[in-house]
Amino acid sequence: MKKKQEANFDNVIDFSEYADKATKNKKSSTKINREAEYAAQMLVYDAWEEGNKRKRIKLAKRALLIFPDCADAYNLLAEEAAKSPEEVKGYYHQGMEAGRRALGEKIFKEGSGGFWGMLETRPYMRSLAGLMQCLWKEGKHDEAIKHARELLKLNPNDNQGIRYILISYLAELGNYDDLDKFMNKGNYKYDWAAEWLYTKALLAFVKNGGTPRAKKALSVALERNSHVPEYLTGKKKIPSVLPDSIMMGGDDEAYCYAADNSQVWKNVPGALEWLKTQLGKTGRGVSAKKVSREDYK
Repeated sequence: MKKKQEANFDNVIDFSEYADKATKNKKSSTKINREAEYAAQMLVYDAWEEGNKRKRIKLAKRALLIFPDCADAYNLLAEEAAKSPEEVKGYYHQGMEAGRRALGEKIFKEGSGGFWGMLETRPYMRSLAGLMQCLWKEGKHDEAIKHARELLKLNPNDNQGIRYILISYLAELGNYDDLDKFMNKGNYKYDWAAEWLYTKALLAFVKNGGTPRAKKALSVALERNSHVPEYLTGKKKIPSVLPDSIMMGGDDEAYCYAADNSQVWKNVPGALEWLKTQLGKTGRGVSAKKVSREDYK
């Protein structure tokens, strides 16, 4: 859940009163208006904390009346108001464009590499990530991968967890050379999450077969989360509804990984059979640690 504490503005203004006045008078925001932008964002924060779906949508639409370039309002509408995949994509695309207008082009040149650290960039990045996933579902894989790489360029620290999505995309397409380059030569070479380690084990199998190197990679993955193979091999059923938070090293982390990557393993001849033969040869690993999915966004 995004928090109001993300905001950090110097001026304290009664924006509830400002919002009422702006909405009533249909105040124009054809140029960036700091007060309007702030008021709109505060309404979106309120919407995220609102328990009633209809009220959440109403607050998002009200935010757009105050500041038409409020990217997070479009993000909320994509999640709450869209009635079709096309509408979801449309809202995210509008959010991406609105966010870019609100930020201005200068920040993309001067701030690249540290975007997430600037709070005002986050709505744009959420829109772009949403659009990326819509494009992937549409089969526009090259565009989706392009957006993933752009997000990682803007924010190499990857607070959104885009790297996990990207490796899943590359593996699903069978682009193992690109996958190898990204996983072994990039900023995330020593990542310890299950998504990373099991994909790395699969990559090692693709490149070398069931060699000691591949077995070692799988052993490391099993140490971190020994539950994953049960879901990849079908021994356990993947839940239809995935949780909002996961336990690192836990069962829920395992089926979340399998939900996105089971087909990837099936696509590699002999991979699941090799996985089955390795079970029981390495032990259960580190203790679990509770984290929120927001830590990956």
